[in-house]
Amino acid sequence: MTTAYLLLGLATVAYCFYLYFTRTFNYWRSRYVAGPTPVPIFGNLKESTLRRENIAIVFKNIYEAYPNEKVVGVYRMTTPDLLIRDPDIVKQVMIKDFDIFPDRGIEYDKDGLGANLFHANGNTWRILRNKLTPIFTSGKLKNMLHLIIDRSDNFIKYMENLTETQTEQEVFQLAQKFTITAISACAFGLDIDIMKQDNVMEKLVKFDKRIFTTNYAAELDMMYPGIVSKLGSSLFPTDVREFFHSLVKQVVSVRNGEATNRQDFMDLILELRQAKQVEEVPITEKEEKKSIEITEGLMAAQAFVFYAAGYETSATTLGFMFMQLALNPAVQEKVAIEIKEVLKRHYDKITYEALQEMTYLERVFDETLRLFPVVDPLFRKVGADYKIPGTDVELKKGQTILVSASGIHHDEKYWPNPSKFDPDRFTPEKSASRHSAVYLPFGIGRRQCIGMRFAKVQSRVCAVRLLQRFRLEPTKDTPREIRYNPNRILLTILGGCKMNILPRE
Repeated sequence: MTTAYLLLGLATVAYCFYLYFTRTFNYWRSRYVAGPTPVPIFGNLKESTLRRENIAIVFKNIYEAYPNEKVVGVYRMTTPDLLIRDPDIVKQVMIKDFDIFPDRGIEYDKDGLGANLFHANGNTWRILRNKLTPIFTSGKLKNMLHLIIDRSDNFIKYMENLTETQTEQEVFQLAQKFTITAISACAFGLDIDIMKQDNVMEKLVKFDKRIFTTNYAAELDMMYPGIVSKLGSSLFPTDVREFFHSLVKQVVSVRNGEATNRQDFMDLILELRQAKQVEEVPITEKEEKKSIEITEGLMAAQAFVFYAAGYETSATTLGFMFMQLALNPAVQEKVAIEIKEVLKRHYDKITYEALQEMTYLERVFDETLRLFPVVDPLFRKVGADYKIPGTDVELKKGQTILVSASGIHHDEKYWPNPSKFDPDRFTPEKSASRHSAVYLPFGIGRRQCIGMRFAKVQSRVCAVRLLQRFRLEPTKDTPREIRYNPNRILLTILGGCKMNILPRE
């Protein structure tokens, strides 16, 4: 009899758990919005939560399963969100109605690096965006270019030594070595020697595996939106936070707390620090001025996001680009010829103007990010009740919309034969005739990646130097069919990519 009561009690508890973790699962069905059937607890993210599939591919698969829908109802764990498939709606919510969708909705503890430009919401984001944008003007990039070129020269020397004994190399790891030295120089004035075992480089590389590896705090925040911020928690380990706080203190001390003539990222941060408090520029005369205090924590958060964006995303993009050049030798040779011809006109010097003239290299870069949008999916949180244009679907304040860049980038409606690597998709004529919201590797609208221009310059310099000296060839270990790493936040290849790097005659 006792056993029967125990079993009945366990069954009752199990049923209550089931009801609790499926309580929201009628949300989209009751509103006649199509979407995949959710699984208790996981919603539509079982494969990514169990680390079987990268989350970008999970949303790409959902996108492709509903070719005739403008929007698809999805569940991130138990939270009902909306996947936008239609580019007109993407443009509407991310550009035209941006003031209703200003935030990404993934804010967390501001003292735990959470006040960085990528994650920040509301006034913090608006003020920081306005004040940090000048670091990426053409003039500032030109001033930083010599730092990137110097690091690329050291990178090539490192490559020459490395390939003397072993031509087969893992290109994603090599690209990381370049971008980590470039971003350290341009952001923090740190001169990391790629030829030696540098303590700072070792720490940053070790941090990479933890910063960009998925952790279950993200899933918890999906299930209970805002809980990470309310608990005062951070998505990043304590030693990572302490490192960037220490790094900022070190740079401030070396520069005596004042901006120098380096005109790099830390100079701009130091200028903000001297102001102590920075005000927002009101959009209208009636709008009240708001301000944020420039604290050490805020400075550390910006240093962190600049490192994270300039290092890992660029390295991953370069790795994908080198892989495609190895697998497409005709494209590689066309790029090499263009590099040679352009540099000849510029007396064999890499200049900002010379990089702008390498239009085919730019197409190769753009096509790489079409095939492999590293940051995916895109998020926006609605700030007020909102009816999706052209549909009967209404979002409630606080809900999140998602856009699958991988889904749109591989949609035959916009990209014929989408799995083919074809840089000529990005000729001026073809680009002009395409919908403006079907190419989204850096996002779109006012929350588009602020470092886009820096990423392009950094990546092109590395590609120019490498292809001047080396030829890339696939080996039996170069992946032809890609399996994406389910444990990474960014879209990366599981196991990396090996290829032969041979001297160019």
